[in-house]
Amino acid sequence: MSDSQGWDAIDRALSGLYGHDAPFHLGTQHPWRLGGPDPLDGISIYPRESPTPHWHYIGYGMSELYEKESANSEVSGWGFEFTVRAALVADGSAPPLWPAELLQSLGRYVFDSGKWFAPGHTMKVSAGIDPDRPESAVRGLVFIEDPELATIDTPHGELKFLQVVGITADEFAAAQGGRAAALLERIAPCLPLWVTDTARASLIA
Repeated sequence: MSDSQGWDAIDRALSGLYGHDAPFHLGTQHPWRLGGPDPLDGISIYPRESPTPHWHYIGYGMSELYEKESANSEVSGWGFEFTVRAALVADGSAPPLWPAELLQSLGRYVFDSGKWFAPGHTMKVSAGIDPDRPESAVRGLVFIEDPELATIDTPHGELKFLQVVGITADEFAAAQGGRAAALLERIAPCLPLWVTDTARASLIA
């Protein structure tokens, strides 16, 4: 029996979407569980052409990848793994690193604070998320269920693939007070699969 049954369950979910396509993979040399700074043991990245060119990032580390440690048999770890979709800016370019750094940062926040995320939650990002675009209007995040991966069962319990979506400052303001669902419904036609494009303007101005 594999000693990474949780990881294997994620891989099976991804193979159902991407077949045998090999992703780019960013491994963590010194993971959190061994005293390192990064809570995610790895991030897989798949290139996509449709419905709009983008990179699909999937993290490994918010759920129980190797063995069951928590007392809750129904949920694996924190109950989710982060994903994010970043717009592909040029043909033939390598995937940008800012989405991976964003997912590690969010994981670090969860592990340090003990607070977790769920669909409909929002978070303000004052400094922006893409260091190559300090002028970006994207200044907030909203969390949704990944529209293609959703929720799976693993040997260590259920986990949801929780997609992080970058939104502009005024979109973030419009989502406050429990209005995230209304905002998402309003901007959905312009964001297929909720791809984050840090170069875009507001969709509600």
